[in-house]
Amino acid sequence: MKKDTSKLVEELTLCAEFSTFYDENEEQMICDTLSQILERMIKEKNLKKSHVFQKAEISEVYGYQILAGKRMPERKKLLCLAIGLGLSIEETQALLKNAGYSLLYIKHPFDCVVLYGICKQLSIVEINTMLYDYGLETLG
Repeated sequence: MKKDTSKLVEELTLCAEFSTFYDENEEQMICDTLSQILERMIKEKNLKKSHVFQKAEISEVYGYQILAGKRMPERKKLLCLAIGLGLSIEETQALLKNAGYSLLYIKHPFDCVVLYGICKQLSIVEINTMLYDYGLETLG
């Protein structure tokens, strides 16, 4: 059974020995690579990789390099992949967290527009247009 993060933090702070905590919670740790996570999402959503890359507005070569673990996408490109996968806000936040990137934060103008785009299932082009209209950097 998965424990939520706050429960794990609580256990960690109360634990006398790190090795005890780790041994008891090793199955709670995220061990998958970003490429494994993306591959699993594509499979679970029954999507074609080429279609995801097209919707994400990234080249197939770059997309396959990411899936092969040869390239690590920057945060903006990972957001493009999340949009290409049709992820929800929660799924996008989890993907960002697993990749080690900051979560989308509603009070940051760029993030606010992207959150709106994800919520309304807008395309990369539509999100980029909104970002441009507000004088913000685009997703690329």
